Amino acid sequence: MRPARLSVVTATAAVVALTAVTGCAEKSESKGGTGAVQVTAKDDACEVSAKEFPAGHLELAVENKGSKVTEVYLLFPDDRIVTERENIGPGTKAKITAEVKAGAYEIACKPGMKGDGIRQKVTVTGGTAARRSPEMDAAVAAYRTYVQAQADATLPKVKVFTDAVRAGDLEAAKKAYAPSRIGWERTEPVAESFGDIDPKVDVRADGLEPGQKWTGWHRLEKELWQDKKLGPDAKALADALDKDLLDWQKRVGRAEITPTSMANGAKELLDEVASGKVTGEEERYSHTDLVDFQANVEGAEHSYELLKPVAAKNDPALVTELDKRFAALNTLLDTYRDGTDPAGTSGTSGTKDSTGSADSYAFTSYDKVGEAERKELSDGVNALAEPLSKLAAAVVK
Repeated sequence: MRPARLSVVTATAAVVALTAVTGCAEKSESKGGTGAVQVTAKDDACEVSAKEFPAGHLELAVENKGSKVTEVYLLFPDDRIVTERENIGPGTKAKITAEVKAGAYEIACKPGMKGDGIRQKVTVTGGTAARRSPEMDAAVAAYRTYVQAQADATLPKVKVFTDAVRAGDLEAAKKAYAPSRIGWERTEPVAESFGDIDPKVDVRADGLEPGQKWTGWHRLEKELWQDKKLGPDAKALADALDKDLLDWQKRVGRAEITPTSMANGAKELLDEVASGKVTGEEERYSHTDLVDFQANVEGAEHSYELLKPVAAKNDPALVTELDKRFAALNTLLDTYRDGTDPAGTSGTSGTKDSTGSADSYAFTSYDKVGEAERKELSDGVNALAEPLSKLAAAVVK
């Protein structure tokens, strides 16, 4: 869940420069001559230098001229997310590549990463539709199958958790909690793209908007581990979690998925690790952060592997670097696998699902991981996140 966190990944930013790059192998200078559209994020403004640009591949470059950590979004009119960059530090810069069709959109800057943000309406004109190779179409189709399969597999695991909550069985609920979140964590950028589901199921107490009721996994996590008892509304919370995740399962097949959104989503999953899991903020009561960590990395790696045939043709050096960095991070994470089950995360380790990913884990409880070890994990994430931020550009070269 995105609100109220500081990223340890340094390659973030907050001016959006949108450069038309219509066609997979064509440069922006050859189409339209529109150049970069600068969107400068400040504490009290979101300044856009141009409000109309052609459809196709867009390069989003960024600079934050405010004093607060911010987020920048390109949004559909109904608030679904086209692309985003979270945890944007003051004075930092980065680039994102996105694919957009003709239509109306909004660019939102969110100083302090709160609220609806400061918004500017923009229009994407007819332009030239982004071209895709058969390999890119195959990657999108395979990823769409993957995210649906993860949602489908999540619901029965969630029911084990919510049934235990409804029965008042604290130990059974603790054991089922982390496994119920794995599919969500693997595909979180797609889940978050809908905008309205994530705040209901995955928000933390410090991420609540004014007047928002706290519901979802983390509310129940607090009752189970910190309060050590289930409150009078626990059954209603369990029912709501089932209902909201069923809504996610039904809608995920309609998500907007492109090769660039897959690549950007992989980077977002690494940002999730950096800002929530490595810091211990995400699972602050259960300390099951390493289960989420593994799921985020698996989701990012799955997207990468699907895009790898295209990226390997366009930027073989980048693929070599990403292979190396994924292997190193997975090896490091494996050192925290544990034969015990300190936080009630699962009873076994290493079982595989249809994607080849481990479907349950026994990891060291994160409150037992020292500062030096957390720094080592952070360094491993940062080392992967930097080249992974280049994957979208490599896909559309």
